[in-house]
Amino acid sequence: MLNSNNILDYFSERSNPFYDRSCNNEAIKMQRLSMDQLSNMIGLEYCLLHVQEPILYVVRKQHRHSPTHSTPIADFYIVAGIVYQAPDLLSIINSHMMSSAYHLETAFEELNSLARFHPSKGYSWENRRPGQPTGPVTAPPPSPVKVTGKRDIEEASSQFQRLRVDMLLVELTRKFPLPLPQALAATPQNTMINQQTNELIKKEVKQEIKQEMIQDINIKQESQPTNSLSPSMRPPPEKKFKPA
Repeated sequence: MLNSNNILDYFSERSNPFYDRSCNNEAIKMQRLSMDQLSNMIGLEYCLLHVQEPILYVVRKQHRHSPTHSTPIADFYIVAGIVYQAPDLLSIINSHMMSSAYHLETAFEELNSLARFHPSKGYSWENRRPGQPTGPVTAPPPSPVKVTGKRDIEEASSQFQRLRVDMLLVELTRKFPLPLPQALAATPQNTMINQQTNELIKKEVKQEIKQEMIQDINIKQESQPTNSLSPSMRPPPEKKFKPA
């Protein structure tokens, strides 16, 4: 019968692959000392961590640095006389992550097999029950019954038909506008330069027109004879100054 007094002796048997013969427990056993001397030694040792008689015993493998400081290395639990090594935290997290990833992948594959698409109705899901045979989904036949004297009952349109893809695309482009190319992005600056050049050209054209008009007026005045001038337009008489 296993108990807290002989569990370490049971753990140190040669048939146990988890027991290290170079530990301090083996040295004390060979020297026939008390197990209380383990706290005064430095090195690898095994100690009884938890007891739940008569079925569960937890043994810890640790490295002792001082009487008050030790570093745990591994834990072993004995259930019904069988020694098991407890997994570390990394192995537990890795196992749970792998299990979660597997179940998520299986769920996505199942959902992908149930998704259906119709051009007029959009996406839909097939309600498949467990044990129902898988196969291509066929549309139900139209009902041959018609109401006389009334318009045929039309199937109600879905939200996908009312909104359409164009509305969704407009909403997406409004939220995430497309970047303009460099040629289009530089158009405001080019338009400013073009406006300034057009204004300068207009000013130069106006000045040239004014100069041409002035030259035409001068040419006309020179071409007219002096006799044709009216008396009112003749120059004033010259003033003569008499010497004093």
